[in-house]
Amino acid sequence: MPGDTPYLAKAARQIVAGGCAGLMEVSIMHPLDVIKTRFQVQQGFTDPNRYTSVLNCATRMMRNEGSLSLYKGILPPILVETPKRATKFFSFETYRSILNHLGATGPMSLILCGAGAGVTEGFLVTPFERVKIYLQVQKARMSEIPSTLSCARAIVKEHGFWRDGLFRGVATTVLRNGIWNGIYFGFYYNLKPLFITSQEPSVSSRLLLGLMAGTIASTCNLPIDVAKSRIQGPQPPDNPFKYHSTWRTIYTIYKEEGPLSLCKGWVPRVMRLGPGGAIMFVVYEQVSQWLQSVGL
Repeated sequence: MPGDTPYLAKAARQIVAGGCAGLMEVSIMHPLDVIKTRFQVQQGFTDPNRYTSVLNCATRMMRNEGSLSLYKGILPPILVETPKRATKFFSFETYRSILNHLGATGPMSLILCGAGAGVTEGFLVTPFERVKIYLQVQKARMSEIPSTLSCARAIVKEHGFWRDGLFRGVATTVLRNGIWNGIYFGFYYNLKPLFITSQEPSVSSRLLLGLMAGTIASTCNLPIDVAKSRIQGPQPPDNPFKYHSTWRTIYTIYKEEGPLSLCKGWVPRVMRLGPGGAIMFVVYEQVSQWLQSVGL
């Protein structure tokens, strides 16, 4: 019986399934993450080199920086995505078990579990996000940009390890991931009984529900994501502390560039995390079911 599954075996299943889900998602969707970052670090309509659309950005990057430029900064998420998504799903299930044990089983408990999983995940991934953003904004050809390790070393050497170094933007990352995962898990699991009534739901129905969850979550926390890209990305030479705290950065962008600037990168972000959210849930559930069927 599932309830008799030893804790370690159940945890191992959640970690392996979550890791597989993350690796699959980032391998497929990373180019859209690069495009999203390029849009978010643009300094408004006065930038003569600004991108005008997803297609315009992708075409110019491939023409000027090489065909592999859309995979800039992929090594940090590849390295962290398996433990990151494993942490996400394992943390969610752990917090869910704790709240169930305490008798908290309502819709809000699922949102809280998701938010808790996001906070846990956000702290883990901040150094990798810092390096990823640094690499994604480089406009040189792939052969000319520094390696992931060289980039990490340069950040530590120049800015240190913590506040302005690899953990720059940790509060913003934690907030972004907490909001996203609270909405993502809360939406999926609260609406799953309404959308999926059969004992063996089809992949397409789960993909649709995951797509909706990922799209809504990505839209709701977009201003926080824009602020995160500005904080972790290159700073103006004349004001290296212009983008530092979450709310100050949001206010600065709003004041200088207008409210719509807080929605920069929405199209590539939704194109990535909408389908990406669908892929993650389906792969997680499929791998989890397979592991359970073979006795893990």
